[in-house]
Amino acid sequence: MEYKIAVVPGDGIGPDVIEETLKVLDRVGDKYGHTFKYTKYLAGGAALDETGEPLPQDTLEGCKNSDAVLLGAVGGPKWDNFPGEKRPEQALLGLRKNLGLFANLRPALLFEALKEACPLKPEIIGKGLDICVVRELTGGIYFGEKGFKATEYGKGAYDVKIYSEGEVKRIAKIAFDMAMKRSRKVTNVDKANILESSRLWRRVVEEVAVDYPEVELNHMYVDNAAMQLIRDPKQFDVIVTGNMFGDILSDEASMITGSIGMLPSASLGVGNFGMYEPVHGSAPDIAGQDKANPMATILSAAMMLRYNFNLSEEADIIEAAVKSVLDQGYRTGDIMSKGMKLAGTKKIGQLIINEI
Repeated sequence: MEYKIAVVPGDGIGPDVIEETLKVLDRVGDKYGHTFKYTKYLAGGAALDETGEPLPQDTLEGCKNSDAVLLGAVGGPKWDNFPGEKRPEQALLGLRKNLGLFANLRPALLFEALKEACPLKPEIIGKGLDICVVRELTGGIYFGEKGFKATEYGKGAYDVKIYSEGEVKRIAKIAFDMAMKRSRKVTNVDKANILESSRLWRRVVEEVAVDYPEVELNHMYVDNAAMQLIRDPKQFDVIVTGNMFGDILSDEASMITGSIGMLPSASLGVGNFGMYEPVHGSAPDIAGQDKANPMATILSAAMMLRYNFNLSEEADIIEAAVKSVLDQGYRTGDIMSKGMKLAGTKKIGQLIINEI
């Protein structure tokens, strides 16, 4: 099979981790007889420097005409003082909106070899953690009406949070479908005691749950959910929530697994199309120094094979290779601990290729 992949290396360590990921994909292609055709595009700070826009039109069109998008990371202090519409992060929002990527899947898996990196007590994590946050990605306060108005305390700013029944229904279905393949438990996170939008959200989630009688559904306010993720994370299987709450909780869930540098994500739209990227940021302070951890991006590519191309065996072998490298004691600096073997970006990539 031949697959067209739009590659957006982005900023900082983005190009470093993307380079190793493409090598891994090529190895998988050689092993299983697939051809992955890559076309690179600018987005984020790199695009701002080159074109003056965070998301050039040719990047958007190229992504639309591909089978999937593989993204490094965007942003950095260099562009912190740019106006809102010119910030690198606008590239992410633009891609998600224009590509119809309404569902963000963030698995937070604690590898056995990295249990010592988890900041929680061993008795809390037990035999490990495996949580998946399903975050609505193209609605809510991030995409609502924004503006300024006069108040009695001076100039004020506002951001409107709005969700429709259709938006909630489609993200809820994604969450319940995922739960059917996991431990059959969904925790809906909202703020229904305060927000009208959350009350609508909860009602629609309950309506969708009727079609999944095998799945246990419970509700949790977002402040309690943030606390419970630390107190007893094993109680969670699939968490479904809105854009802003999901943004915060998925980062919290990722950190309790030991390193944000280990975690992949998938942003899915209608059909099999998706964009795949690591959860971590661009870390410009270590860019180009062979220090970045490429495993989150490599695992994101595994998610691409699984969800976009239905290549489950190929995805499995990448994930098994990452686990094997960790079990052998190899670590990048972000997950390094006493007694382990420090390795750079390229070394980790080659070790994973060797395992495949």
